[in-house]
Amino acid sequence: MTTSQEELLPATRRALLHRIAVAQTDGRAPSLVAAVVRGGRTVWHGARTSVDGHGPDENVQYRVGSITKTFTAVLVLRLRDEGLLDLGDALEKHLPGTGVGEVTIRDLLAHTGGLAAESPAPWWERTPGTLRPEIADVLGEEPFRHPVGQRFHYSNPGYTLLGALVEEVRGEPWEDVLRREVLEPLGLRRTDVRPSAPHAGGWAVHPWADVMMPEPAEDLGRMAPAGQLWSTTGDLARFAAFLAKGDDRVLCAQSLHEMRTPTAPSEAANVADGYAYGLGLEIRRHGGRLLTGHSGSLPGFLAGLQFSVEDDVAAVVLANCTSGPPVATVAADLVGIVAEAEPRIPEPWRPLREADAVALDLAGPWYWGTQGCAVRLTADGLASLEPLTGNGRRSRFRPNGDGTWTGLEGYYAGEVLRAVRRPDGSIDHLDLGSFTFTRQPYDAGAEVPGGVDPQGWRGIG
Repeated sequence: MTTSQEELLPATRRALLHRIAVAQTDGRAPSLVAAVVRGGRTVWHGARTSVDGHGPDENVQYRVGSITKTFTAVLVLRLRDEGLLDLGDALEKHLPGTGVGEVTIRDLLAHTGGLAAESPAPWWERTPGTLRPEIADVLGEEPFRHPVGQRFHYSNPGYTLLGALVEEVRGEPWEDVLRREVLEPLGLRRTDVRPSAPHAGGWAVHPWADVMMPEPAEDLGRMAPAGQLWSTTGDLARFAAFLAKGDDRVLCAQSLHEMRTPTAPSEAANVADGYAYGLGLEIRRHGGRLLTGHSGSLPGFLAGLQFSVEDDVAAVVLANCTSGPPVATVAADLVGIVAEAEPRIPEPWRPLREADAVALDLAGPWYWGTQGCAVRLTADGLASLEPLTGNGRRSRFRPNGDGTWTGLEGYYAGEVLRAVRRPDGSIDHLDLGSFTFTRQPYDAGAEVPGGVDPQGWRGIG
């Protein structure tokens, strides 16, 4: 991926620099480095540092903490897409003997398995992984905090289990699988489980004095799939572009859409903040914009990756301090700066290559009772159903090849839309999950459940 600073307007570049400069100064970070991606390419890189004459570039490694979880989730989805497991499978089916085998793979990906947030003491992020050589050491004697599948509760041990699952199914270490199946195909040559020069050192900044001390950089051992990776803004920019659009060598766009689809609801406070979790990805509202990505932290480091599919913009922010700038928020702000200053120019409208006469019968206005909606056929081969006015249920539908369509999102996700035809081939009504849609409100000539009053429409008198 080439880096082109000139693709953004000077005012936009200055606004981006200003945002990270404020973050580094106010957050008292020894260094902070950022990158912005638009249209799948890195279009801006910036850095601020406390060391004169030494600004980290896009090749300097920082520890990225829980962004590692997104990499692990990609590996698990690959196994699913190959037919080697199902996300609804109990963990015990593929990784027996853990003691928490009733938890499903989907539960672990979504943090709904009820497992503890952390492994037993001592603090795993600041102690060698050799203290937890086995899964039992990671889970402890009381691994559960909540009933399985009933609530979102972020769990680092849960992703340790997913890493062990990858190792069991593939028959080789998690880091080897990750390197071969994700890092190498995507060209992430500066992403690894261990640092290599040039890399930043991790620092703790005193909360009440402008002094620092170095943080230890431990090998996390069994906990590696939850937070071990080191990476760069250059590599994470490429990874963000992949997460937004997919790459069939690694994971298709449909599976990535599944990863960024919210699963179980979060706590009320998180819902109010516009936060949800998919499968290895966080989803949040920021400035009226829907963003997906992940944050990360380990002693000495903070990391944030955010992207907007709608705006086709992503941002990565890395800092080398234990606490300080809110890097996930800064990344979200960078996305917003570019999206608002230089809105995405849509692709030219193009018609369908070939119109399906049967499908064309579905197009146009329909009525569910008295509520008006419309079916529209789009150039991507899908059909959309949306209200004619105001709010209402809406969804896109994919064709099944037999004249029926399956909903892709919203209330109608997974529901089947079919045209019920008269003997002469004309459409009597549409059936969508038992709902009847007619060409006129309560069309007297159609099969409307409950029938239509024979006196028809009339006034109040």
